Amino acid sequence: MPTPTNRNVKIIPFQHPYTGGDTATTSSTSSSVSRLREKFDRMKMIDWIEMFIPCSRWIRTYNWREYLQPDLVSGVTVGIMLVPQSMSYAKLAGLQPIYGLYTGLVPIFVYAVFGSSRQLAVGPVALVSLLVSNVLGNFDASGELYTELAILLSLMVGILECTMGLLRLGWIIRFISHSVISGFTTASAIVIALSQAKYFLGYSVERSSEIIPLIRSIIAGADQFSWPPFVMGSTILAIMLIMKHLGKSRKNFRFLRAGGPLTAVVLGTTFVKIFHPSSISVVGNIPQGLPSFSIPKEFAHAKSLISTTFLITGVAILESVGIAKALAAKNGYELDSNQELFGLGVANIFGSFFSAYPATGSFSRSAVNHESGAKTGLSGIIMGIIICCTLLFMTPLFECIPQCALAAIVVSAVIGLVDYEEAMFLWQVDKKDFTLWTITSATTLFLGLEIGVLVGVGFSLAFVIHESANPHMAVLGRLPGTTVYRNTRQYPEAYTYNGIVVVRIDAPFYFANTSFIKDRLREYEISVDQSTSRRGPEVERICFVILELAPVTYVDSSAVQALKELYQEYKLRNIQIAIANPNHDVLITLSKSGFIDLVGKEWCFVRVHDAVQVCLQYVQTSVHSPRAPRQSKERLTLHSSSSYTDLLKLKERRKDDLYADEMESGERQRLISRDSDPTLEPLLEEKSD
Repeated sequence: MPTPTNRNVKIIPFQHPYTGGDTATTSSTSSSVSRLREKFDRMKMIDWIEMFIPCSRWIRTYNWREYLQPDLVSGVTVGIMLVPQSMSYAKLAGLQPIYGLYTGLVPIFVYAVFGSSRQLAVGPVALVSLLVSNVLGNFDASGELYTELAILLSLMVGILECTMGLLRLGWIIRFISHSVISGFTTASAIVIALSQAKYFLGYSVERSSEIIPLIRSIIAGADQFSWPPFVMGSTILAIMLIMKHLGKSRKNFRFLRAGGPLTAVVLGTTFVKIFHPSSISVVGNIPQGLPSFSIPKEFAHAKSLISTTFLITGVAILESVGIAKALAAKNGYELDSNQELFGLGVANIFGSFFSAYPATGSFSRSAVNHESGAKTGLSGIIMGIIICCTLLFMTPLFECIPQCALAAIVVSAVIGLVDYEEAMFLWQVDKKDFTLWTITSATTLFLGLEIGVLVGVGFSLAFVIHESANPHMAVLGRLPGTTVYRNTRQYPEAYTYNGIVVVRIDAPFYFANTSFIKDRLREYEISVDQSTSRRGPEVERICFVILELAPVTYVDSSAVQALKELYQEYKLRNIQIAIANPNHDVLITLSKSGFIDLVGKEWCFVRVHDAVQVCLQYVQTSVHSPRAPRQSKERLTLHSSSSYTDLLKLKERRKDDLYADEMESGERQRLISRDSDPTLEPLLEEKSD
């Protein structure tokens, strides 16, 4: 047998914040305030200007030679795309087409000044237009009140967005999962497409955000079907889809993607001008000139618009801010979500003073703007100039635009929102998220937009609460040849030590999950996974429970109370709790609550391996105690009296740190003599030559 080699391994000393625990907390809080104060003190005048007027960032560093041409090209491209789209979306919102042009005018200029994204294309979008139509569905669309309420809604959305941006509350929307958003937008896209069916079919269809009434109304009026608008609308839609496909799939035809809406308008208008079909309805007269300044009215109806205000703001945060951050990352600059939300809010507030309904960032136009090479917010200003020129000089040309052509533009835009690929992906990856996607899309289709969002968010939060209340916990074992401890289920080769259980809690420890964690700890004490290889002296019970607290980022008073109760239960059964690698804030909370003093400062460790070394020495010492019979192959029962005496002795030794250098990472001496117990396992096996 090879001669064992002793290699001392010191236990890493744990730094306890027992002196001045309150001071540590206070200093942590004060340090955050002081860092914020120092940041403001370091800010110069130009930094303050950039914070409140973000456009000054790209204006100061604008490279005319490199940036001007791509900004002009992208601005003109998206501006031409925006003109027909804005009129189409206004019709979707139940408004006259002119209000779509108004929404694409002032908000664009204001956002170019206060918005932080340089590629985001702001203006009317399909989803927000549908939400406006849904909330105002009980009012006469041809009446003045309908228009005034849509403008008032823009003011309310702007105020809410500015407030959330200033208070930095954008993080609230993080509780809505991507599955909910995908399911909601998919269902909304289907509803939007069906709502445009009346322009293809040639007869009136009931206005609704639910799919059942829409389908019922379409079927009921089938006897009034008209071929001319159906053929024209379908043809224009097919042409636009082909152009969009070619623009996406082939770089040489990228310009076709933005030219689809303009092509639809030109083809439809040309056909009507030449043949004058009586069965095809047209847009009609569009007022010429810029919108006049006016204060939104009808504040008496503001209460009925509150829920939709929050919904539109949520869409703005999730869609617009998400798109803006993605584009900022691709173009190599930083973007503040709260600043972006503030910029959108200011754009909507100013827009409401010039007859605009709620505007936000468009996914399709922003993508085209980025692909066209937009470098700065100047491209947005050029879009606004094109809308301005359209209002001043070109509105008479739009009188003969067929309604079915505008409907085709809307349908072409929302087809991309039907995210069936996401549903297939979720089915393969996570059935829970697929269920959430299905519930959200189904309730949105059959019960309406607002109920669909509420149900989706409710289930999303329910899943979060369930996961938080039932956190993942793992029994850790030691990987052979290392001092690393990992989940024994994930790493079957990891082994554990008899009499010692190492448990990792992978979540914050608070009132919602205290019962679950306590129950699981009791289970780990009683039932030991027999599939895991175990080493060390064979004992009949658990002597130590080591809690790996590194993943625990927070504990509250309920968790502290639960730990104290668990300690008392363990104490009655002569089980010692040890803590390994607690988070700084967690350690301070446990210290201030008195739990650390209750357990013993000597039972806090930097590493799980340190805790196992100390606990294993106790188990080995107990086995070799003269009070315990020496047996090499039979299980040894640790008597409570001897266990308690040995535990007290070990505590004293831990407090004085007399044995820190005695623990070995190499092979421990198994055979001091021939009578030594062969069941004792070394902490680290040493290979012999």
